[in-house]
Amino acid sequence: MIMRKPSFTAFKKELSPEQREELLRALKARFEKNMNRHKVLEWAKVQAKLEANTEKLWSLNEMERTGGEPDVFDHDKKTGEYIFYDCSAESPKGRRNVCYDREGQEAKEKRGVHPEGNAIDMAAAMGIELLTEGQYRELQKLGNFDTKTSSWVKTPSDIRKLGGAIFVDRRYGHVFVFHNSAPSFYGVRGFRGSLRV
Repeated sequence: MIMRKPSFTAFKKELSPEQREELLRALKARFEKNMNRHKVLEWAKVQAKLEANTEKLWSLNEMERTGGEPDVFDHDKKTGEYIFYDCSAESPKGRRNVCYDREGQEAKEKRGVHPEGNAIDMAAAMGIELLTEGQYRELQKLGNFDTKTSSWVKTPSDIRKLGGAIFVDRRYGHVFVFHNSAPSFYGVRGFRGSLRV
């Protein structure tokens, strides 16, 4: 009898108590170190929300594990949700060398070239959303991100239908928006995500 590996969805998206404590410590330290990102928010309220949403904690741990350094970026007063963004100085190391989406990845693999995956599927598996161009520009107002790397962002469907995808970076003190074919992948390009808790 052949034993098959369980699918990704078969795994319970929950952290052990030790992992949870370690993650909360890291998030609290980052929150307190970067108060300019969330001047009017209190960590105790954020932590209470996190502890009530174990699956979201799992997603935050995935962001952390892949080098995203997630931090609270905003608070939605209508829904009460806290919004986390990947705030690593450069595009997360554990999410680089990826095409934009599955279609792009499959096109590359047909040519015998194998990227590490694709941004859309990886984000979905992690339970996060790719940043939009607008969200990326908001993030850049709080620091200098992607000065040596670049990040895929959510691409409008009309651009994607024509085979393109959008990526962004910061050079010469300015944020630049570029296009590439969706199958493209580079060692310095990853993606940044957001998570609502």
